Amino acid sequence: MTETMMPVNGIQVCVETFGEPTEPPLLLLAGEASSMDWWDDEFCRRLAAGGRFVIRYDHRDTGRSTCFPAGVTAYSGVDLMNDAIGVLDALRIPAAHLVGICLGGALGLRIAVQHPERVLSLTLISTTAGDAHSHETPLSSGRAATMVDTRTEIDWSSRRSAIAGLIAEARALGGPFTPDEPHLRRLAERVFDRGGDLATARQNHRLAGYGMPVRDRLNAITAPTVVLHGTLDRRFPAEHPEELARSIPGARLVWLDGVGHEFPPRAVWTRVLTEILGTPV
Repeated sequence: MTETMMPVNGIQVCVETFGEPTEPPLLLLAGEASSMDWWDDEFCRRLAAGGRFVIRYDHRDTGRSTCFPAGVTAYSGVDLMNDAIGVLDALRIPAAHLVGICLGGALGLRIAVQHPERVLSLTLISTTAGDAHSHETPLSSGRAATMVDTRTEIDWSSRRSAIAGLIAEARALGGPFTPDEPHLRRLAERVFDRGGDLATARQNHRLAGYGMPVRDRLNAITAPTVVLHGTLDRRFPAEHPEELARSIPGARLVWLDGVGHEFPPRAVWTRVLTEILGTPV
């Protein structure tokens, strides 16, 4: 496991790799305002043990990558997409298996449409075909409402407050397999301690958006594609993954029972790893 800073598109991006560079490369794309820490270390090691050279990185404004002032539209969703491609360029990798969740999935979709030669396969987790901000389902009741309320109340500059907020959001968006509070606390502490201003990342990523919609171009995707989606995903209910599977030629939709809008919890790792690693090299 090796972490390093790399020049990418005029900024510094923190990149970490697992496994042997001689294996087929696999690039993990984290969600909106999420650092690479959300991809569990052991999950990455198991991907590497399955014969992949695994790469994860901090989006700009997250983790140790370059941060920008809050509210300044210094970049767009296209820049976020180009950062992913730039990471591959910095590692001299012509094409990779792409695995993305939420924003990361949207970036993977756009790369598959606009730069198909860079994509060996595509795994979409908790992803929508449209702009997540304009097409997401309103969260107005139950545990999901707690997530919305938490966003407005948390002081993200305070370590104690931010850690509590990250835990509350994970629990609000998750399901019965979401990690327990001690595990989430360790993760939240790591995210805060490695990151810059968590509020800035949230604001700037939302301002950047996901780039131009590619809904009408999904039928042009040629990479083998699997859509993994939790049955308890409150942010993107069933019509979102069903549209992706219907629109992308040959795509398979795999439901993850008991999973919410979250990074794959350990309880479903066997299924998720099988689907990712089972994709032809």
